[in-house]
Amino acid sequence: MSALANHLWQSTAFAVLAWLLTVALRKNSARLRHGVWMTASLKFLLPISLLVALGGQMRWRPATEPMPAELTIAVGDVSQPFSAPDAPSMWLAVARPAGSVLPPALAIIWAFGFLAISGSWIVRWLRIRAAVRAGSSLRLGLPVAAITCPTMLEPGVFGIFRPVLLLPEGIFERLSPSQMEAVIAHELCHVRNRDNLSAATQMFIETVFWFHPLVWWMGRQMVTERERASDEEVLRLGGAPSVYAHAILSVCRMYAETPLSCVSGITGADLKQRIEEIMANRRALGLSAGRKVLLAGVGALALGVTVAIWLVDVAHAQTQSQTPTFEVASVKLHVGGTDRNTLVPPTVLPGGRFVSKFPLKFLVSWAYKVPYQGPAGLTGLPDWADGPDSMFDVEATSAMPPGLSVQAREDRVRAMVQALLADRFKLVMRRESKEMPVYALVVAKGGAKLQPADIDEKDCPEASLAALGPQTPSTPTPEVCHAFNGGMGRGLHARAATLSDLAAFVESWTDRPLLDKTGIQGLYRFETKGWLPMDAKVAPDAPGTPLRDGVADADRPTLFEIFDQLGLKMESQKGVVDVYVIDHIEKPLTN
Repeated sequence: MSALANHLWQSTAFAVLAWLLTVALRKNSARLRHGVWMTASLKFLLPISLLVALGGQMRWRPATEPMPAELTIAVGDVSQPFSAPDAPSMWLAVARPAGSVLPPALAIIWAFGFLAISGSWIVRWLRIRAAVRAGSSLRLGLPVAAITCPTMLEPGVFGIFRPVLLLPEGIFERLSPSQMEAVIAHELCHVRNRDNLSAATQMFIETVFWFHPLVWWMGRQMVTERERASDEEVLRLGGAPSVYAHAILSVCRMYAETPLSCVSGITGADLKQRIEEIMANRRALGLSAGRKVLLAGVGALALGVTVAIWLVDVAHAQTQSQTPTFEVASVKLHVGGTDRNTLVPPTVLPGGRFVSKFPLKFLVSWAYKVPYQGPAGLTGLPDWADGPDSMFDVEATSAMPPGLSVQAREDRVRAMVQALLADRFKLVMRRESKEMPVYALVVAKGGAKLQPADIDEKDCPEASLAALGPQTPSTPTPEVCHAFNGGMGRGLHARAATLSDLAAFVESWTDRPLLDKTGIQGLYRFETKGWLPMDAKVAPDAPGTPLRDGVADADRPTLFEIFDQLGLKMESQKGVVDVYVIDHIEKPLTN
């Protein structure tokens, strides 16, 4: 839908540019203006996406200097205002929402309109063709065949590639020889300029884009300029203005206008204005040097913008199509212990290595940054994938592009894990948006009470297997950034993490999705106590004191109190949340 909207936007902008150009050329040849309108109309048949698809088949040599980001963004914003923002790598393997009915409904409406309009064109065309077949040939010594038939249609040129001059019976008795000569000269102008071909092309564009009013308006402008161009040519060849004008008026009185624009007649466009222009007999101005420069400049601008959009889109499409995958990957069912000395959570190691010795549910949630439990957690996992037999040892490696930050490398590995899950586990995942009660993490009245991290993003160390072993009580903080240790029982421990990381980690223990709405950026250190579960009961003999396993536990705070100590607050709100449903997953293929 966004691709179609962007194509219509680009074509509409091109048409507006064509209109401005025809205004500047209003004193020049009508045939020139007709060509401008034809070019603008053809733009509707030339979507940039087609050029992108063709460009995607080419092998591009990397430029020594990439296109400036500011220029790329500017071109993208102008040419594609309806494009969705680039999705992060976590969405690469997520299927489109299955519940959307708008695109199919619009497609059905378009199909009905297309069939109705094309059917109307075909019926009219068949009627005219039947009249032509019922006619008789005339020998007029013209460069095209002439046929007279029993019809009350005006004289016209029928046919696109092998046109014939169609004349109603009795027209030679109703028009004087000089008037008849002017009418035939007009029709021969249409033949020489292949006006039926351009009109048929415009009819096809109108049929495909029937919902766009600008397409129909441009069609009327093309008919107007086409008839003016033939008028100018008849007068240039020596036709008398008064005789020519009387011939057109006589045809209008006696015959009906042709029902198809691809059957070029003589009475089309604004008749009053045409007669006035014919009688004025003003010669169209030739292209001056200034107007030639203007025409060339507009053409170069349109071509340059089109090429720029194409190059930007091709580069973007190639980037998006290059889904990273592991060079070597091993997936095995875990055999051995399940204690903290054996298990390894999904971890990105230096050199493009990835290791995970954890349940499959956690691996999927890590790959897609989805809470592994809770209202917005994963759903649809079969029993085998959510039980004791769902623990897998995953080890994989892949070369990393130089210069990536630790966070960028981790995002790239997440995309690789997504591809691995789709390949080995045949994972098909669906995202749906639902409105539900949520917690909004906001700054409390007294302000945030956060401890800044002791390192910057660029200095974040990479993970190591040694750091993943058991942590002593005195050093519970992980050494890597954007990572938490602990949980409801041991508290929150992170050396350098954002508030978005915090909300995503804590969401696994809340009874509602937790959304970070603090607006606070940067890395912070977190050290808190453990907290009570959200559904903790209250001791009957000590009102206000939570129970832990049926026993009053006054030392453990609630999660609300944990956030209050950080100068933050969980507010109950309504919000739209993405939920994730696994439609299909299989036991992994052997290595």
